[in-house]
Amino acid sequence: MKNLIATALMLLSLLGGSVAQAQTLKGSPTSIENQYRAAHAYGYTFAKNSGSVRGLVNSGRLVKVNADNQLALHDVSFPYVVPGAKVFLDRLSAQYHRACGEKLTVTSLLRPKDRQPANSAAKSVHPAGMAIDLRVPRERKCHSWLEKTLLALEKDRVIDVTRERRPPHYHVAVFVERYEIRLAEMSRSLQGGANAQGYVVRRGDTLSGISIRTGVRVAQLRAVNGLSSNLIKIGQKLQLRDTSSVASNVGRPDSLASNEMTYRVNRGDTLWDIAIRYGTSVQHLRRTNGRINDFLKIGQVLKISKG
Repeated sequence: MKNLIATALMLLSLLGGSVAQAQTLKGSPTSIENQYRAAHAYGYTFAKNSGSVRGLVNSGRLVKVNADNQLALHDVSFPYVVPGAKVFLDRLSAQYHRACGEKLTVTSLLRPKDRQPANSAAKSVHPAGMAIDLRVPRERKCHSWLEKTLLALEKDRVIDVTRERRPPHYHVAVFVERYEIRLAEMSRSLQGGANAQGYVVRRGDTLSGISIRTGVRVAQLRAVNGLSSNLIKIGQKLQLRDTSSVASNVGRPDSLASNEMTYRVNRGDTLWDIAIRYGTSVQHLRRTNGRINDFLKIGQVLKISKG
């Protein structure tokens, strides 16, 4: 984690702090330059054509975004982003759906260079897979919620957001490493209500909200706690993973030393889920485990240490 924080601080210094200064949704040539420089600082590849997109997907550097009951894709030709941007979109769509009762609509994700529209910026980060275009909601309540949320995230320096006019949409560039640090900080701050073993339900909690905060999927929360629905009660203690079978040892950490353990991958796990759950980073997991990619196999054993 120290290395990750150092990288993020170096990046913020590179950006000159101007990420936090936008706060108007107007955008500027400076914000475009910041996004472009961040993409290069992260080592992202700018896809040139559909063939290079396939190569990046096969290598695990890009992941697919699927429509679901919280997220809609409208005319998205290449539904791929870098893994951190997908985590951002998954969390934002869940929060938006809960606040507004409708799906968050994405109008563009990755666009290779040969598919960029004529009016796109020369240094657009859409070919790098770190940009997300969102439709402007029609409902005033939803419109207000989304703008306030995006501006708050920009203030935290985890995204850069611009409201574009032709066609109307929000262009969101995700600063992935800073976002990862923010999630890890949120995870650690939950220690009053949650720990590695469980979460105590508080007033206003929902199962989907707990899932977003802890990084444990709703289906897994229901399965390990024997829930037949999403109804929960104040004071109820929820397990965050299955501890009933020591023999199977699937989805559980095994202590090796005070600062190192192993984790056996469970169905549905991603590197992001595991990193946030144990207060480390995706980059550190990759370094510790021989630079693994984002495609994990059930039963695969990962080393986990604080970084």
